[in-house]
Amino acid sequence: LDPKWVITCYLMIGIIFIPTGIVIRKKSKNLIELKTIYESHLKKGPPSDMTGCEIGENPNKMYLDGDTCQIQMQVPFDKGDMQPPVLVHYELDNFFQNYRKYITSYDQYQLLGRLSQDQDQVSADSCQPLTKIGDVYINPCGLIANTLFNDVISLESIVGPDGEVIQNAPLVETGIAWESDLQWKYKQPNGFRSEQCQSCDDCKCDEVNDQNERLWSCKTPYINDDGDCFRYYYPEDDTTQYLYETYPMVINPIEGVMNEHFVVWMRAAALPHFRKLYGYIEQTVPAGSVLTFNVMANFAVERLQGSKALVVSNSYIFGGKNHWLGTLFITVGSIAAILGVFFLLKDYYAPRRLGDKRYLKYKEE
Repeated sequence: LDPKWVITCYLMIGIIFIPTGIVIRKKSKNLIELKTIYESHLKKGPPSDMTGCEIGENPNKMYLDGDTCQIQMQVPFDKGDMQPPVLVHYELDNFFQNYRKYITSYDQYQLLGRLSQDQDQVSADSCQPLTKIGDVYINPCGLIANTLFNDVISLESIVGPDGEVIQNAPLVETGIAWESDLQWKYKQPNGFRSEQCQSCDDCKCDEVNDQNERLWSCKTPYINDDGDCFRYYYPEDDTTQYLYETYPMVINPIEGVMNEHFVVWMRAAALPHFRKLYGYIEQTVPAGSVLTFNVMANFAVERLQGSKALVVSNSYIFGGKNHWLGTLFITVGSIAAILGVFFLLKDYYAPRRLGDKRYLKYKEE
């Protein structure tokens, strides 16, 4: 390349990247991020910000006890309102989803509907040691599916700076997973069916057909948050433990593996310190507002010496609060600008004599 082109390219990169990095850092700095560590057992790391949510080495403790703990966060007065969508993440530290054994421990065909008894040996081996419990198959099998983050987080209230409760601001838990994942990577077990009943009084799970076979595998109908009743059938239910039976506090039998919290969890994180989206708030949260969350803590982190945190933040075009992206732009732009200036001075004070391009020959004629 001609020196003038090289110098121009370096200087243009510097001119573009440095202002872009400054803008990104400024926008990232102006984002609001509220974070509460509600259980921590890190050897080297921040302690818990509160008490009352610890469960130690007792998984599913609050679910079994019917208990919850409460987390309150206040939006700063000096940074303005939190514009929607206001994102709610859970954050785990020292949880290594990137281990090779962990990240390959699942059966994709099973997640697409294949029944446990039709599982081939290769798929079964990849799920070890979580393929069966005694004589009962686990569906879905594997380490990823059976270490699901199962703390249940709900938004109790948002109280504005005037003391009034903000209405119609629920924590939305749909639309958090990739649409492509829901469409192409997950499907209820082959033979699964469900039916919404006209009324809960007429919703019976013990109906049989002419061969005296049960039409539904449910013991009692499932009732959703709107009060609608459903009955359902899972094939091989007597010899298989399905996801809704493993995590009844998170997964309902109608959704099963299509539950979006499960789909989000199945996308393994690259680093041991990570966040995953739990939901979002579609209303503006004014400055000075107090958000109150109820947490049913079930995910044990003491044995892995990790921590759990709840994070509420807003975002911009480049994602969430992250000063490293702007710093990277500034660093690359600065290096390019320095090189551009260096080559410019070198070319001006000590230019290298160039050959005549007319004498270049690429092939003999």
